[in-house]
Amino acid sequence: MKKILITLLIMLGSLGAQAQKISYIETTKSWYYIYDDSGKKIKTVSTTAGELKGYSANFYVIQQGSWIYSYDPTGKKLHTFSVSSVGDVLSVTDETFTTKKGSWLYTWSKDGKKISTRAANH
Repeated sequence: MKKILITLLIMLGSLGAQAQKISYIETTKSWYYIYDDSGKKIKTVSTTAGELKGYSANFYVIQQGSWIYSYDPTGKKLHTFSVSSVGDVLSVTDETFTTKKGSWLYTWSKDGKKISTRAANH
């Protein structure tokens, strides 16, 4: 009986620990309000953190000066990128984002791994 109870508690705990997904980020003059797909506010971030460059259901990207940061939906910093190394953020989708530096396009994982490089079409 004790084993069954412990198993049930673990299963219930894992259900509650499922990753939240971003549905929408509302931008005001001072705040970014991050909402999940049920409309619940997940996180509030001050715009002093930087400029929101994009988001997907799984992460968002903020640039502050010469640094780009990726965050999970709860606001945990995933990785820090230097603008001088990766270039300008073009788009964010699913688990990756794309940057352009000079005549090159780069695709990065939200965790900082370079996935691909290709020449940009002019």
